[in-house]
Amino acid sequence: MATPTTEMTETLGKKPEHTPEQNPKPKLELESEPNKQTEPKTPCPLFIETKQRCLVNAEQLKRYSTPQELPTDTRTAPDLDIGFGQQRALKALETAFNIKASGYHVFAAGENGLGKRTVISRLLKRTAADAPTPDDWVYVHNFTDPRTPLALRLPAGRASLLQQQVNHLWQQAKKRLNQRFRSDQYQSKIEAIKNDTHQKESHAYDVLNAEGKQYDLTLTFRSFDNKAMFVHPSKLATENGDETDINPTDSHSNTPSTRKHTNTSNTSNTSDTDDTHGHKDSENDYSHNHGYSEHPNTEYNRSEHESELNNFIKKNHMQKRLSQLTIALEQLEDEANDTIETLHRDIARRALQPLFAPLYEQFSTLPKIIDYLKSIFADMVTHVERIVNGDDEEFVTAVLATIPSRYAVNVIVSHSPNSGVPVIFEDMPTHLNLLGHVEQITQLGTVTTDVSMIRAGALHRANGGYLLLEASHLLEHPYAWQGLKRALQSRKIKLSSLEQMITLTGSLSLAPAPIDLDVKVILLGEADLYYELLELEPEFDAVFKVRADFHDDVVRTKEHELALVAKMADIIDYAKLYPFDNSAQATLLEHLSLQAEDQNRLSLHSDLLIKLLHESNRHAHLNEKDIVDAHDVIQAIDDMEERSGYLRDLYWDEIKSGQQLIQTKGYAVGQVNALTVVSYADSEFGLPARLTAVIQPNIGNGEVLDIERDVDLGGSLHAKGMLIMTSYLRSLFSQHHNLNFSASLAFEQSYAHIDGDSATLSEACALLSALADVPINQSFSITGSMNQLGEVQAVGGINAKIAGFFDACREQNLTGQQGVVIPMANVKHLMLRDDIIAAVKADTFHIYGVQTLSEALTLMTGLPIDTVNKKGRYRKNTLFGKILGRLMLWDENQNGHDDLDEKDQSDKEPSQKTSSDKVTTQKDKKRRKAKRQKKKKDREKRKREQEKESNNNVAIENEKNVD
Repeated sequence: MATPTTEMTETLGKKPEHTPEQNPKPKLELESEPNKQTEPKTPCPLFIETKQRCLVNAEQLKRYSTPQELPTDTRTAPDLDIGFGQQRALKALETAFNIKASGYHVFAAGENGLGKRTVISRLLKRTAADAPTPDDWVYVHNFTDPRTPLALRLPAGRASLLQQQVNHLWQQAKKRLNQRFRSDQYQSKIEAIKNDTHQKESHAYDVLNAEGKQYDLTLTFRSFDNKAMFVHPSKLATENGDETDINPTDSHSNTPSTRKHTNTSNTSNTSDTDDTHGHKDSENDYSHNHGYSEHPNTEYNRSEHESELNNFIKKNHMQKRLSQLTIALEQLEDEANDTIETLHRDIARRALQPLFAPLYEQFSTLPKIIDYLKSIFADMVTHVERIVNGDDEEFVTAVLATIPSRYAVNVIVSHSPNSGVPVIFEDMPTHLNLLGHVEQITQLGTVTTDVSMIRAGALHRANGGYLLLEASHLLEHPYAWQGLKRALQSRKIKLSSLEQMITLTGSLSLAPAPIDLDVKVILLGEADLYYELLELEPEFDAVFKVRADFHDDVVRTKEHELALVAKMADIIDYAKLYPFDNSAQATLLEHLSLQAEDQNRLSLHSDLLIKLLHESNRHAHLNEKDIVDAHDVIQAIDDMEERSGYLRDLYWDEIKSGQQLIQTKGYAVGQVNALTVVSYADSEFGLPARLTAVIQPNIGNGEVLDIERDVDLGGSLHAKGMLIMTSYLRSLFSQHHNLNFSASLAFEQSYAHIDGDSATLSEACALLSALADVPINQSFSITGSMNQLGEVQAVGGINAKIAGFFDACREQNLTGQQGVVIPMANVKHLMLRDDIIAAVKADTFHIYGVQTLSEALTLMTGLPIDTVNKKGRYRKNTLFGKILGRLMLWDENQNGHDDLDEKDQSDKEPSQKTSSDKVTTQKDKKRRKAKRQKKKKDREKRKREQEKESNNNVAIENEKNVD
């Protein structure tokens, strides 16, 4: 690394270490130049001419609005045009709204704060009022399949009416049924049915008892279990003597209703056996039970045995007859119950029919509603006993309701007749809020739900109309986009359990019938989000086929200024602020041009305008005025800048204390004051930054090291600008001489990320200054982009950049020589502060607009840049001529060093030379000789080409003169 350092000191004008005898080459003009750190004593005529041509007048620094051309105050402002400045977006919206095909939904693209939602909402409300009102929707109990509630459509305003009528119907039905079932007439009919059944049972028992008496048996009932049985009269007397509780059939203590259970339980095994088997089995059982053997001892025992066996057989026969009678009596009891149930239904029909008739007539044009009312009627008739008893949960009034959920009419969406179509904005578009959900209630540890707990979503409320959603909010919630997409594609709203989708469980819940969907959805978002959705969501373009672009600004004309004043008046009226006079209106319009960064455009950001109006109104209130003027607006702007200026103040403190090295006077080689914009959150301000270039001669082939890029502090746009600048420099000098150097560029004391190509022009100036060893006037600061042809292009943040350097110069005292070099294309973007304009008018600060790199370099160095002589060569006093001279000087110095090395080798005594030295010396001699011959041929070739080009130019000029 020793050699580059030495060579670099030579380029700065220091004496070479070798003697003139060692380097007999004549010195170029570069070496005879005066000290570059001082200002040239005699300005170049081209510099004076360029300075005058590029100077920007004070009248070009800001465009003012004339208060006299504006309304006296906002109370006299014209009416607001809703679509002001957004005709392209409104046309796209109109196209989408007029097409009823699937997928014609809208993505409204534009920056946040433009007022997209306000514009669209006002437009829709104006057109929606005259549109036909959509139908109402209700969910009701499905009596066929309770798990799938029915969705019913009704004309606008009829859903609430149906709900009221059904609620009233329930109250009247319950009251009337209770009256009917508690009336004396009903009780007498029930008694008649019971008495008739009792008589039939008593007659049957009497007939059976008479039959038993033929067998000397009596039918009786045991009192402790009411069981019927046949006994011998003698046993009946004995058992009565033994206090056995047995009642004969003529006892009136047993009613037919109490005997039914006894008879049913006494249906014995013998009922299925025939008489033969019964007789034999009974005989065997009787013999076995009484201990008789096959060989009786006496005749008396045989006779007694036969008598008892005969009695047993008779008794068993009568028990079978009793079992048959029990079955008959059960059928009789069922018939009685059927008769009572028929009576109940007849009573219910007669009681409910008058209540339902008016509803049938009222909804006669709606067949599905009539079917539903008939289902309610049939269900009430079928379950009339449960309704009257009131002991069944399904027929008891639900929690927080006035009617059992079984008969509840759940109004999902209802509209007033002739109210137009709905315009809904959902600020929290979760899956549940969009598609609706089914609520649940926990009672005594049991989770239940019913049709009355179905809740509508935004799609239900907007059905038939328009739904506005923030795209970024929609994508924040899981499954919300999938649910919306599915609903729009199927054109149906189907409620689904989000819990099942997330947990993948199969818990039982309601599955309401889907509702037909007819809605236009407008997504609001920035353009970047739109492009991301197009890339990442394949079906997005199929659902949202229309894009409505909202503009950030509008052309600044008198008509548009009046339209913006009308917008101000609308905001002022809505917020109930003080009126603004024409001076305040003019100041606001000028600030909107500043925000648009263009004299000929006005920003349309509604958020900024609303903020300014409110804060200006505050200052007018503090100043005890009833109208807002320009002074109040300026105070509000200053307050807003002060609030967001904390970071800016930290930077300025470093500049004031000398921690940030900024030089606004004098000259320096390879050093430029570049202009930057610092953006952080809502804070944006301009600052000067020192940009330096360093050259390493005879190393490399014209490579330029971008230090910011190599340490990952430079963005891709910054790297692009650096490559463009490098390519341009190669095209300037590579055709004249080899680029036998390398360079490095860096923003000094910069520790943050840098991006953008606005430093391309300043980087080119710093690098060319270092190559030519020509100082740059530090009184100037420069910004601008540059293309490969050397043309200067516009950059952003120009007003903040100029203000940043002006504040730095004012901090270090204005000398009258300081100024800013900007692209000429940026002059129309200037909306500078009034104090900067005053300094320009006082000739203490200057602003220059350039179109080419040569103009910028002329202003910065005071030298001509690329003028050529008759031979087409750069003149020695030009910047490019000095660069070529230095390139050749470095080449000659390198050759001089090679000669010195060769002489050192030849001065050695033969005895001191080793064999390796001899071989190396011979190789070096051949290499240097070949190199010199090649350079000589290159110079001769370039000379011939230049002479040929010069001759051609002379010939062309002669032809022109002849013509």
